[in-house]
Amino acid sequence: MKRNRLEQVEKRLVALIERKGADQGHGRLTRWLLLFLKALSRLYRSIIQLRLWCYTHGIMRHHTLGCQVISVGNLTVGGTGKTPVVEIFARELERAGRRVAILSRGYKKSKPPPLKRLTNTLTLAEKREPPRVVSNGSELLLDSYMSGDEPYMLASNLPNVAVLVDRDRVKSGRYAINRLNCDTLILDDGFQYLSLKPRVQIVLVDMTNPFGNENVLPRGILREPVKNIRRADFIFITKSDGLRSAPIIEQIRKYNQHAEILECRHCPRYLKNVITAEQADLSFLQGRKVAALSGIAAPDGFEKSIEAFGATLLERFRFADHHRYRQQEMLDIINAAAKAGADAIITTEKDAVRFPRLSRCDVPILFLRVDIEILTGEDNFQQWIERICFRQPQKPVEATAI
Repeated sequence: MKRNRLEQVEKRLVALIERKGADQGHGRLTRWLLLFLKALSRLYRSIIQLRLWCYTHGIMRHHTLGCQVISVGNLTVGGTGKTPVVEIFARELERAGRRVAILSRGYKKSKPPPLKRLTNTLTLAEKREPPRVVSNGSELLLDSYMSGDEPYMLASNLPNVAVLVDRDRVKSGRYAINRLNCDTLILDDGFQYLSLKPRVQIVLVDMTNPFGNENVLPRGILREPVKNIRRADFIFITKSDGLRSAPIIEQIRKYNQHAEILECRHCPRYLKNVITAEQADLSFLQGRKVAALSGIAAPDGFEKSIEAFGATLLERFRFADHHRYRQQEMLDIINAAAKAGADAIITTEKDAVRFPRLSRCDVPILFLRVDIEILTGEDNFQQWIERICFRQPQKPVEATAI
């Protein structure tokens, strides 16, 4: 119950700050709260810019590991569709002969008790502990509870790619080089991770809500000011329809004249039964009465895609991003869907890896498999991949054994 109340508070706060104009028409208490958040936002912005200045001027040190390092990240909190983009890059690089490792922080992975974490920090035990290896590039070693939902999903879909989880991605990068013989590292959610210097910075911009209300956290959804997109070498405009992106590109070009810009969309491919793993064509949705279940940052697009394939949404079960489902919670959802007359429950792949083991399921639960389709600049994308893959690799520097 306590967790659900906290998630409700989180969802209400996000609703206030995620879009321009969302803060209008509220009472005095909410307006005071927003003023307080604005003050915190200015402080946070100053800290972010000071940190960036320290790295730019050598006061804080970038680490280099002597191999290809590609960062995939974004300016905003959640919702840009980053995981499928990381997947397509990893797959293309692996097909081209690279030995690839994805380095993730593992957001919402299981953590030791607070006292243990404090002890580890004070004694520097975190620096000595090896990273969690979700996949070594040949077998899956951890579940989603231990690794986090996105690393587990990537490891499941990329059997020949290593996936490692650690807050210190310099350490996990060294481990990938020394122990797993990797020669290409992909920093998942790496735009704000300045300790490890990438060769290429890739930034994702969500066309449906590119920069929120243009305030940084906690008054807006930006992790850093929009002008910092100037660090990007390559920009993906995600969730694009290929028609309405000109104003966003114009805004990006105010700060970044050199980056290559590609447009892509998230394209549903098929449905898969969460329990039986049986695949179904998207035509299954035509004329069906279904319930949508999601714990993601931007559920609107997911629900609209279900309706676009001809389904009628009877129920919309929405939870906070990265919500970890409990057994009784799932049974309640299944019972509510059955009572409403739903033929199936449709969820996301990211949610499916967070479900508990279900002994029975009176209503089928299927996840929607989504990947990336390049709308513009595909030739540039392929050439860019080739430049990375077939560039003569540097000799790796000797990395400290862990």
